[in-house]
Amino acid sequence: MRRGWFIPIVAALGFSFLYAPIISLVVFSFNENRLVTVWSGFSLKWYGELFSDPQMLGAAWLSLQIAAISASIALVLGTLAAIALVRFRRFRGRTLFSGMVSAPLVMPDVITGLSLLLLFVAMESVLGWPQGRGMLTIVIAHSTFCTAYVCVVVQSRLSDFDRSLEEAAMDLGASPLRTFFDITLPIIAPALVSGWLLGFTLSLDDLVIASFVSGPGSSTLPMVIFSKVRLGVSPDVNALATIIIGIVSLGVLTATIIQLRNRPRSSRA
Repeated sequence: MRRGWFIPIVAALGFSFLYAPIISLVVFSFNENRLVTVWSGFSLKWYGELFSDPQMLGAAWLSLQIAAISASIALVLGTLAAIALVRFRRFRGRTLFSGMVSAPLVMPDVITGLSLLLLFVAMESVLGWPQGRGMLTIVIAHSTFCTAYVCVVVQSRLSDFDRSLEEAAMDLGASPLRTFFDITLPIIAPALVSGWLLGFTLSLDDLVIASFVSGPGSSTLPMVIFSKVRLGVSPDVNALATIIIGIVSLGVLTATIIQLRNRPRSSRA
């Protein structure tokens, strides 16, 4: 009996530790009082202040742009790197190439950000490009480390890929390029979507690397939030976090419903 109660109690404590702060954040985003520890009534005024804050809205729009562009670039580069590592198992410099692709996975963000900053400074002094630090340098930096994550996701899918499908398509007269777009790409599409979403999330969430490679007028959303919470948690930050949580929850719920509808009836039974 004790053993039967132990696992549920530990699971409840673990989930409470993870989700209680999130629930508290959501609840206090509707608090009328500016103090996040004192409840004084229900109010939506902090959402109004959020949407009237040009700094917060500008940083959010900039972060979304950077995340989308960086994830798209990382998707292309990561997919090409994964294809090279899986399909061409023996080529000169493969070990070095694999290590360079995987390095951002284990490299501390401080080291990555500092090295990229030194690179941009050296390139500007020698080539005159990029001029200063801004959105472009952040996109390059985020694409660099997001490529490694995309490569891992796509590489795991290509490792289990049935090559006989491609061989059958080419036996029927399809060119290698058409085989890739008609056979390979649709099959690995879920991995591509997962890699893009992972890169988008990592770019949107990054603070350390963006702090090194950004300049005046190019503060991302995490940088603005961090500068605000250093002086105390502001209720409009809670409102922004609640909106993000709601969007993520809606996306997860939609994906779950689609997955349940596509599941065969036999598995439901």
